[in-house]
Amino acid sequence: MKNQPHSNSTPESGGPHTGEPLTASIGGANGAYGLQRELDAHLNPGKTEASETDAPTANVAQSEPSRLPLRFVKAAAGIAIVTVFGWLPLRALFQTSSVEAVINSRLVTLRSPIDGKISTGASLSGDFGVVGEGTFILRVVNARGDRVRLDDLRSQMSRLENERPSLVSKIASARAAQKDLARQAALFTEGRIRQLEARIAEIQTSIEAAAARREEATAAVVRASSLIKSGSVSSVELGRLTRDQTIAQQTEIGARRRLDATQVELTAAREGTFLGDSYNDRPSSVQREEEMRQRAEGLIADVAHADAQISWLIREIESEQSRYISRSEADIKFPIAGRIWEVMTAPGEDVRAGQPLIRLLDCSGAVVTANVTESVYNGLQLGSLAHFLPSAGGSELAGTVVNLTGSAGAAANLAINPDALSKEPYRATISVPDLNDGSNDCPVGRTGRVIFSADTARKP
Repeated sequence: MKNQPHSNSTPESGGPHTGEPLTASIGGANGAYGLQRELDAHLNPGKTEASETDAPTANVAQSEPSRLPLRFVKAAAGIAIVTVFGWLPLRALFQTSSVEAVINSRLVTLRSPIDGKISTGASLSGDFGVVGEGTFILRVVNARGDRVRLDDLRSQMSRLENERPSLVSKIASARAAQKDLARQAALFTEGRIRQLEARIAEIQTSIEAAAARREEATAAVVRASSLIKSGSVSSVELGRLTRDQTIAQQTEIGARRRLDATQVELTAAREGTFLGDSYNDRPSSVQREEEMRQRAEGLIADVAHADAQISWLIREIESEQSRYISRSEADIKFPIAGRIWEVMTAPGEDVRAGQPLIRLLDCSGAVVTANVTESVYNGLQLGSLAHFLPSAGGSELAGTVVNLTGSAGAAANLAINPDALSKEPYRATISVPDLNDGSNDCPVGRTGRVIFSADTARKP
């Protein structure tokens, strides 16, 4: 521009009379303001001539102070960014934490209680979420179960049930026969009593006749005794009369003895006992009635025994049927709230008793398995406080160190083998109660980091 002719515009203007390109003024002293002035000169050449001399000085004076706060803001923002992003790694460096950590859970192995074949399970249809305790999984069916004892008990039950109506019928028949024999015995007793009463009346009549003959014989002896002195009656006649008197007296005594015996028979008959020479103490009708009564009582006892046997068989059949069902069919259910981890069988497969079928995750007892450096491990104690920070984000979860196994691995049946954490050989198990938040999710396998509290973990 040294060889350019002088013009009214300033060297910084780059106006239309200079012939210079527009970009030549961008590097001028006024910066952005110069660019704006050039644009105004191109668009309004007449209006900008008057103010070109005094505008640069004023604008430069105003722009210099306005740049100072902006520079301070930029500097402060840079310092804050460096502080934040530099403090986080520094803070992690000074924290006592694990190298690796993973959410783990114990496995529960369900085994077949019987020999049989696997039936289709309702929970094996694809739903692998957390399932509540008692949920049905699958069924093991043994079609060849032993039911010999059950069939024998049912056979005994059928026999007793068939015999019982016959016993009841025999009891009714015996009762009817006993009633008839009792009626016959009552008639016999009544007739025997009337017979004895009539005999007593006859004997009493005989006694009265014998007493009359005795009195007549006594009078004849008295007359003969008074006449023998006068010789009217011989001594032979007196002897005959005396003999007749004795016979009459003995006949009366005999009749009275028969009366006493008949009275004894009548008293015994009225009491139900019969005395006689030609029969026993009881007649045949009474004896048969007693036998029939005993038979009826025996049949009643047999029915009671059959009822007791039937009641016992009912209980035994129910118990044996339950045992048979338990031996021939078994429903496998969730013993805990958890999730299916591994299915080791399939529908239609024959299994043996004790064979593993399914492994379940005990989601209610989830723990955190972590490996740490040797120095951190030596500073941990059982019961040490810790916090688990999930890698997926979220708040820290408080926990407690419940097991320290070092390089031996966790002594538990865990879903994820602690040996899978291979960056450091020293391992610890942390119980975190808040891992299960009640949602239908079992977070086994998710990773994170365990931060140990400074008051319970000794740093090297």
